[in-house]
Amino acid sequence: MNAPVKTISLETTQPVKMPRPQKNRQLPQNEFEGQQPRRGLKLSGFAILSLLAALVVGDQIRLHRPDHKFRLALEVETPDGVKSASGVYSVTPNRGYGGSNTGETAGPKTKGDALFVDLGGGKNVVALLAVGTEPTDLDATNYIAMRSFNAAGRKVQFREMKKTTAMSPVPVPAANAPVLVTFKDVNDPATMRVVTPDNVQELLGRGVKLHGMMVSTVANGIWPLDFGGILGEPVSRGIEQKLPWLKGEPEPTNQAAMKALEAAGIKGFARADAKLAFER
Repeated sequence: MNAPVKTISLETTQPVKMPRPQKNRQLPQNEFEGQQPRRGLKLSGFAILSLLAALVVGDQIRLHRPDHKFRLALEVETPDGVKSASGVYSVTPNRGYGGSNTGETAGPKTKGDALFVDLGGGKNVVALLAVGTEPTDLDATNYIAMRSFNAAGRKVQFREMKKTTAMSPVPVPAANAPVLVTFKDVNDPATMRVVTPDNVQELLGRGVKLHGMMVSTVANGIWPLDFGGILGEPVSRGIEQKLPWLKGEPEPTNQAAMKALEAAGIKGFARADAKLAFER
């Protein structure tokens, strides 16, 4: 007897779905081509430029940041009482990549203005940014504070000066003191004369005496943001308001400064450096 034949209903069979072909679709050749670009990669150029800018700014700060600052104070006794003035100066060593004997200057550089003491009645005493008169030494200004400290028994080296800000002021020895001058007419550089303890009364009148100079170090502050207060004391300026012929282009101002130095018998200057005796 034949076995019954089992039939399969077509209604229960699931149709096979074939993927529809997509027109003009190109498959990636490798696993990376199909990925979306990361947003962070778009900022990489900006980040690199920012890093380079930060490095340049940081290097400039390293090169030009002062090693130390010092305050110079001058007192003059007059019949009307003691007149005084003080100024802050910065001293920056040569940090050039070629060493301390390379670059624009072989040694440190001082920034600041000549110190002007108004005695009243049109009389004045000015401490130049120079030491000595035969010849005058511009570079000695860089070491006024250090040499004065050593003369007072505080044996410090140049690189240690920044650590002396808590110390009291010391007198500036005559051998290290800036040249003192006076102007009969502040508008005329040819009226400048050197002032000494021997001729001070002849030039400025009876009862006028030089009390000497004192120097102390002050904190550098947050350079180059040392605008005063907690940020640190800035370098003192203002000599151009006292001696108006210092304003203007380098050639005429150096010529006027040279005229003043020659009138006072101060030697050792090139014309191009004459203004450095008054401001730097």
